[in-house]
Amino acid sequence: MRMQTAIFPIELPYWRAAKPYLASLAQLALRIALAVPFYRSGMTKWDGFLNLSDSADALFTDEFKLHLFGGEYPFPAPHLMAYASGVMEVLLPTLLVFGLGTRLAALGLLGMTAVIQLTEPDGWANFHLIWAATALAILVHGPGKISLDALIGIGK
Repeated sequence: MRMQTAIFPIELPYWRAAKPYLASLAQLALRIALAVPFYRSGMTKWDGFLNLSDSADALFTDEFKLHLFGGEYPFPAPHLMAYASGVMEVLLPTLLVFGLGTRLAALGLLGMTAVIQLTEPDGWANFHLIWAATALAILVHGPGKISLDALIGIGK
């Protein structure tokens, strides 16, 4: 007697045929789910094309602090950090949605999530864990077939 390890007790032919497409659809959904909150945050940091808003600059200068080793420390080069954050929060999600440089974009957002965690340590249970898990899933499983990476032959 053979052990069944499939979701269904009987492996249905249509499931076997649909599974790769559903996996690619799930990978697209993961990419979009991770991209949306970062993109929305990034758009609030600009007052026009490459013109950083005063409020974004003020956040990194006055409000945001790194929580390290039990202490709070100001961001080094706050204007540069605000600018880099604004650029990355728009660029990386855009790349994710199109599935171009997907794993690199997911790695960048995972790094940003780590910095955000150090800035807002109480957010781990609410958002940061979900963002980190989603970025890791994209890193491990790739962009899927519905991506520019797959179209040009660098993703799976």
